[in-house]
Amino acid sequence: MDHDIPLLPPARRTLMIALGAMALLAVAAVAYAAQRPLTARGPRHRAGAHVLFGTVDGVVLLTAAALPLAALAVWVLAHRRLGTRSAWRDSLAEVAIVYGTLPWLWMTMLPDSAPQRVNLVPLHDLFAVLASGPATATVQVGGNLLVFAAFGFFAPLRFAALASVRRVLALAAAFSALIEIAQYVLRLGRVSSVDDVLLNAVGAALAALASRRWWHRRAGNNALEKPR
Repeated sequence: MDHDIPLLPPARRTLMIALGAMALLAVAAVAYAAQRPLTARGPRHRAGAHVLFGTVDGVVLLTAAALPLAALAVWVLAHRRLGTRSAWRDSLAEVAIVYGTLPWLWMTMLPDSAPQRVNLVPLHDLFAVLASGPATATVQVGGNLLVFAAFGFFAPLRFAALASVRRVLALAAAFSALIEIAQYVLRLGRVSSVDDVLLNAVGAALAALASRRWWHRRAGNNALEKPR
């Protein structure tokens, strides 16, 4: 059974979490928009920029290259919070949410050559992918499960308002729906499918369950430390 942790304070903390997640989506959209001027300087610049910013392999390469910067960000944030018991944990969680989510958001915004379509029938696309073979199914299903996995794993550790599998599931589903809408509005040549929303949300929920022993224990410790 999933026991919700009281929101402290409810309005401001939930609003900040929502705004932060919206900022991630905004950064992904800006990154997509930035591809055009970067690829408009000539054939060589266009080819190089496209490989880095317009392909999955390029995004993976940039993500790997940014790992030292992510580690440095954790160190800087933790040292600014020295003296607090959760300085390193909170800093790691914040950076991991961004570092583990932004590349996936970027990849979801990469243009494709598939016919633009919308599917609102649950499980229709999922069954089609599963029938296409193990390799394709592993890549497609696994990729969708990982889009918000970092968010689902680390957000409950950082934010008491999200120390609930149901809240993580609901928030991941809402942001996934925004991604599918953005793909359609921007005409990226991708399939905007309800199954993507389901898989993204389930992936976040499974990740939250994987870290539950830590954030559930933290919530219990915080409750014991409250003054009576």
